[in-house]
Amino acid sequence: MVTKLDKTAENVVQLLKAHGLTAATAESCTGGLISAELTSVSGSSDVFGFGVCTYANEAKMKLLGVKAETLDTVGAVSEETAVQMAEGVRKLSGADIAVSVTGIAGPTGGTAEKPVGTVYIGCSMEGRTLAVRYLFTGKVFPEAKDSREAVRYETALTALDTIIKEIQKQGDK
Repeated sequence: MVTKLDKTAENVVQLLKAHGLTAATAESCTGGLISAELTSVSGSSDVFGFGVCTYANEAKMKLLGVKAETLDTVGAVSEETAVQMAEGVRKLSGADIAVSVTGIAGPTGGTAEKPVGTVYIGCSMEGRTLAVRYLFTGKVFPEAKDSREAVRYETALTALDTIIKEIQKQGDK
């Protein structure tokens, strides 16, 4: 069965190829799901060669250059961390576009300030890096086995959509 996630990954690969771009990922709360979706597309090796799963803060710092001060002051689940992750993986990989995800998939770990489903998605291209906060409910994926999986899938789908939108914005310039 082909899902929304599969189709979106196919669209990303086709768009990257059409624009002659490469992509990289830095994943925390999705645990490599975005990379897995991209690499499930035949021919993706032409445009995707680098993905890191930096679940632990130490990995975020060591591999991606996320600052300890950032993690200490605003935490791993923050706009600042998502930005630093996206910029770090783009620099490390040499990719044209990089996407990062950091969040709380649940069912535990949420707080009043950052409830379960809070996710930041970062995106970095030459001259532009952004991060957006989302609150995912997981309802987009009723076929998921549990709420944690549903939030992870919704995060991956939105991250792939972010790549599409950012490439289209660059093309409009």
